[in-house]
Amino acid sequence: MKAKTLAWIAAGALVKIGLLAGLAWHSATRAAEPDVPALLQAADRFRTGAERLQVETLVTTTRADGSADKERRYTVFVQDQHRSLVLMRSPAEAGQKVLMLGDDFWLLMPGSQRAMRITPSQKLLGDASTGDIATLSWAEDYDGRLVGEERCEAEGPARPCLHLTLQARRKGVSYQRIELWLGKPRHEPVRAELYVQSDKLAKRARFVLDHAGTLVSEMRLQDELGSRAQTRVQYLSRQPRAVPENWLNPMFLARNPSLE
Repeated sequence: MKAKTLAWIAAGALVKIGLLAGLAWHSATRAAEPDVPALLQAADRFRTGAERLQVETLVTTTRADGSADKERRYTVFVQDQHRSLVLMRSPAEAGQKVLMLGDDFWLLMPGSQRAMRITPSQKLLGDASTGDIATLSWAEDYDGRLVGEERCEAEGPARPCLHLTLQARRKGVSYQRIELWLGKPRHEPVRAELYVQSDKLAKRARFVLDHAGTLVSEMRLQDELGSRAQTRVQYLSRQPRAVPENWLNPMFLARNPSLE
């Protein structure tokens, strides 16, 4: 009887040890899993560098046959609370502005006393949409999950990457789903597939870092819906800047065509 009791006690102890080991393994596994919001914040820092920012941007388009098409310059003021202002600098668009306040976009034309509502998917040039130029935050606009680790191609040899799938938190963003690849171990953006609301692949994007390897210097977009044209978005300079609050009011902008 004693032997049987001791056997039951020993068996119970082994079960408890197994449960504790399983819990410890599960906790260690969870601790080792990447924090997706932190990954997106890290990737965003490579694209911005500051919360309130002035970005001088050059957008050029190339036709499917490789020939040069058009070139445009923009000054983009990225502010907090999903607010951005784009000033168009090229002669063909001189005086035009785009204002983004959350999910609301306005186009302001010189000589007009009214701001026109537009969508974030409307194009500025080539395959660079208003949303591509005016908004820069994945961490604020998307929920994500880790798909896995993969080798991915970038500018240069293939390297280890983390593959994330992102789903938009609201309808006002340019792309409802993004497949995103971040480099290891720094989590810089390498490439992305951009899907519209119908879940069609609209564009492929590649990201190029500057010589210091600290900021994205350009984004290269490949159209996947029709023209197969390529658009190159170059970030010529970035500097921290908070704009006056009235610059973020469509009525003020309509009455004040010149800001600087």
